[in-house]
Amino acid sequence: MSTATNTLTLSLASREQVTHRALAAFAGGRQGAHISCASMELLWRTSTRKRWALLEAMVGGGSMSIREAARRAAHDVKAVHGDVRALLDAGVLERDGDGRVAFRYDAVHVDFTLTAA
Repeated sequence: MSTATNTLTLSLASREQVTHRALAAFAGGRQGAHISCASMELLWRTSTRKRWALLEAMVGGGSMSIREAARRAAHDVKAVHGDVRALLDAGVLERDGDGRVAFRYDAVHVDFTLTAA
């Protein structure tokens, strides 16, 4: 198994946890790429099954058009356009100067703990 050095971590985190991570980063502690959601509902609303398939199709592909991303994921271009917009809004994808989109990571790690309510 290869080790990905450029990993995006999606996690559940409270405001306090995000602040703690930011303060550690300001103090020089390496934090890596993180996108934190405040609730499970928001995490699953952002990371749907089709969006996971889209990210999988885009890993290592560099910048590409939405049409190319849809072709790689074998999904409808119109549906992929909406998924790309949601992933851009969440900070998972980036748009380059030519209007193409990219997933700049080698891997995604999802980190959360499920506990009793």
